[in-house]
Amino acid sequence: MAGVLAVALLAPAPIAPEYVALGDSYASGAGAGSYVDGSCRRSSNAYPALQGAEFPLFRFVACSGATTKSLRSQFRALTSNTTFVTITIGGNDLGFTDVLTTCTLSGDRACEKRVAEAVGFVRSQLPGRLDATYATIKDAAPAARLVVLGYPRLFTPDDGCRTLSRVKRQALNDAADQLSDEVAKAADRAGARYVDVREAFADHGVCAAEPWINGLVSPTADSYHPNSAGQAAYFRALTGALG
Repeated sequence: MAGVLAVALLAPAPIAPEYVALGDSYASGAGAGSYVDGSCRRSSNAYPALQGAEFPLFRFVACSGATTKSLRSQFRALTSNTTFVTITIGGNDLGFTDVLTTCTLSGDRACEKRVAEAVGFVRSQLPGRLDATYATIKDAAPAARLVVLGYPRLFTPDDGCRTLSRVKRQALNDAADQLSDEVAKAADRAGARYVDVREAFADHGVCAAEPWINGLVSPTADSYHPNSAGQAAYFRALTGALG
């Protein structure tokens, strides 16, 4: 009996589930209001915050403006005890803000040209950057389940939107598809779970009757980002994927 008790006392305590949320403004919740961190625009409405409520240990380090090349400070939140990681990343690598600025202020031809440049980057350089990002996460948190969430299309087809021309809206939606497809393939290569949110947002684009994505708003940093309803949709997609 004493021997059994000694073994029990020496046995390691079970590891508490630990969730680390990484990524850019789509993960931090920019556009969704109720910010708990102004510089990174972390929102209590963001999908990581909603998911984090279910974990005893939760590190919310996603930050607006992040790229695959600027995640080093976020990676420091990962440990060998981390059990769950989510990430949305890649949009800023291809120049999300510059693309939207060009398409907002310039004509159709300039918009299509800038979008084509971004798509070229998505095909040629982003896959390698994503592979390196996911590998770093796996190395830093080898016991963690990694879930990668993609990006929605910004506009609902045939919504009569006057914010941007039909040509611009189509070009931006096509680019979102290219981005999501590459993110999905990289997640698969890494053995991660990919969550596609495009269908969830299909009827809730910028100019839809019930938009889940902001149009051009003030502050401009919240423009073309999911609002609180959009982040709730991300959360539902995430929990649905997890079963």
